[in-house]
Amino acid sequence: MDIEAVIQEFRQDPQIARNIVEWRTIPARDAVYEPFPEELDPRVAEALRKRGITQFYSHQAESIRQVTRGQHTAVVTGTASGKTVCYNVPVMNALAGDDSTRALYLFPTKALAQDQYASLHSLIEAAGIDIKTHTYDGDTPANIRRVIRHAGHIVMTNPDMLHSGILPHHTRWHNLFENLQFVVIDEMHGYRGVFGSHMANVLRRLKRVCRHYGSDPVFIFASATIANPGELAESLIEDTVSVVDQDGAPHGRREIVFYNPPVVNQQLGIRRSVLLESRRIASFLLERGVHTIVFARARTTAEVMLTYLRESLPTDLAGNNAVRGYRGGYLPGQRREIERGLRDGTVRGVVSTNALELGVDIGSLDACVMVGYPGTIASSLQQAGRAGRRDTPSLSVMVGSSAPMDQFIMSNPDYFFERKPEHGLINPDNLLVLLDHVKCAAFELPFRDGDTFGREQPTELLEYLADHQVVLHSGDTWFWTEQTYPAEEISLRTAARDNVVIINQADRAKPVVVGEIDTFAAPMLVHTEAIYIHEGQQYHVDRLDWDEKKAYIHPVNVDYYTDASLSVRVQVMDQFSDGPAHAERHHGEVLIGAIVTMFKKIKLHTHENVGWGKVHLPEQQMHTTSYWMSLPQSSTGSLREPELEGAVIGLSNLLRNVTPIYLMCDPRDIGVYPQVRSPHTGRSTIFLYDLVPGGVGFSEKLFDLHVDLLQACRDLVGSCSCESGCPSCVGPVDEVGERARENTRGVLDSILAGHQILHL
Repeated sequence: MDIEAVIQEFRQDPQIARNIVEWRTIPARDAVYEPFPEELDPRVAEALRKRGITQFYSHQAESIRQVTRGQHTAVVTGTASGKTVCYNVPVMNALAGDDSTRALYLFPTKALAQDQYASLHSLIEAAGIDIKTHTYDGDTPANIRRVIRHAGHIVMTNPDMLHSGILPHHTRWHNLFENLQFVVIDEMHGYRGVFGSHMANVLRRLKRVCRHYGSDPVFIFASATIANPGELAESLIEDTVSVVDQDGAPHGRREIVFYNPPVVNQQLGIRRSVLLESRRIASFLLERGVHTIVFARARTTAEVMLTYLRESLPTDLAGNNAVRGYRGGYLPGQRREIERGLRDGTVRGVVSTNALELGVDIGSLDACVMVGYPGTIASSLQQAGRAGRRDTPSLSVMVGSSAPMDQFIMSNPDYFFERKPEHGLINPDNLLVLLDHVKCAAFELPFRDGDTFGREQPTELLEYLADHQVVLHSGDTWFWTEQTYPAEEISLRTAARDNVVIINQADRAKPVVVGEIDTFAAPMLVHTEAIYIHEGQQYHVDRLDWDEKKAYIHPVNVDYYTDASLSVRVQVMDQFSDGPAHAERHHGEVLIGAIVTMFKKIKLHTHENVGWGKVHLPEQQMHTTSYWMSLPQSSTGSLREPELEGAVIGLSNLLRNVTPIYLMCDPRDIGVYPQVRSPHTGRSTIFLYDLVPGGVGFSEKLFDLHVDLLQACRDLVGSCSCESGCPSCVGPVDEVGERARENTRGVLDSILAGHQILHL
């Protein structure tokens, strides 16, 4: 069916229409064009014409002008707006005029680098210019690496390889660094939190090596829409950046729908399963021939969704790989196969995690279904932007869950449509991160007294390293003295460096690696006796060998999946704020201990708990920063112990859901830990901590937002329509108790009355 007809049928279907709480139409937009500039090399212009590009969109032309003037530039426009032209054209134009020019392209993943390589290579071939372009990553053969080092005009890689494989061996790359004129950083919005903080330090090291070789490259950023693109880009390179954010690309009409599943238990405030409702909508679209992408927030959710979808679809769709899964943990060859299928149309539907938010070329899809609020406005817009062609309308449906944040979005659509997307926050001077990269920088080039690293002199850190006999101070110079190079042991991402390999041993004579998973997620998903789901196929985890980082599995067909429980403890190490420990709010450094203790068996479709088991794995620890609030005795003194516990858990659930909205971050960036009787404060206390080692600055912001957070919690619990508590406010009654909503509201009223700002 035509997508226009499907949209109309979707809108008029009575079973669907009754649950639509918001329908917004974003009108089609015509392109704003500018002609090719006179200085564009004719061969580059001809190559563009062969690709169907006869003039530039306005943002492309402006970006090319800025870069040509030598200005660091950030291009911040929508999905499929042609951002690659903004950096490929000035780089190719410079190379067409000067063969000695070099460029370094950085993509957050190997998959994206490979995808962009194919696109650029075809453009270079069409131009007929001798520009040698190569990807350089862990999969590059040794003989090819030598060629790239000496003759590569454009080197495409990822931050991890730059960090551990290029900068530590810069003497082998002298030809690149002596002539480096451009550094391209794609998907800039992904460099936030700890990854972004590491990235800023990698770029400090890159600029330091460039200065050593006499080069001063122009940085070109490409990003999806975020609230502070200029601030983030300038924080990454510590220099002035020009922002180009007036999108001149066309797009078809976009229909964005908020769909809230019906309430199935009014008293408990429980809605029909977001998975089952999303399956119904995705099936509706796929059965009518609409090419559809379904986004799920977690790996397990994606695999369960794929299983449900295949069960509900006709055989011609479900049985011939027309609907596939896609997420981290799939092997590279399998991901490339799925991407090709999406481009050529043999794959008509895909269920993905946010892995497909990135700009990997998957062709044009007509519809997007989001299984729950993705967590940020920026992520939601990226996912919705995966659907739509220039000349036809598209449909994006966000299906709300019972979670408070989802219900906040469903009840306040103006927040989503009228508020700016989230900020990208980084903290390059996080002490743990900074120390790691000062080590790396000292290995790469000796420091001299007075040298800066970033905006400051690293003298104290170098003295610390000298005390530990890692560097030697001789004369006015600090020399690295260790035999090994430090980058090898330092991961840029929140996950541990080593992944757990997942091995299918159904045929013990020929075991097969089916995927991998980071060590932080492994205890939750591939513990012994877990049900691991990979592209819809269920596997039983026979054994997780934690020391060897291997999980052994075999295929099964069971009617349940597993969900592990994480036990957390928090210990205050240092208090940064003033005042006694029992004061109402503080922030400081904490030690987080996390251990998976047990798992539940969840029945498919009904989601009943049908069993459980214990998990025996070591505790993982992390030093980070935290904000914590202690509840005054005056607000809790009248509550009995069970009621107090319910109120504390209820308030922590509210904070868990309003905090990301006010902080404008991903919910997965923040951990919450309630204590009914805290050994540190002596009172009921709730800790909110950064879920990254060392913290990235969230905790101090929460400390400043203390009263705003309390008022937001009061507004949310006051506006909920449930009787005693539900997943949309303080939590389900069986978790928090029958009077939790009333007691939590009373505690908040008491605290806010003390601040004299209660808004009833």
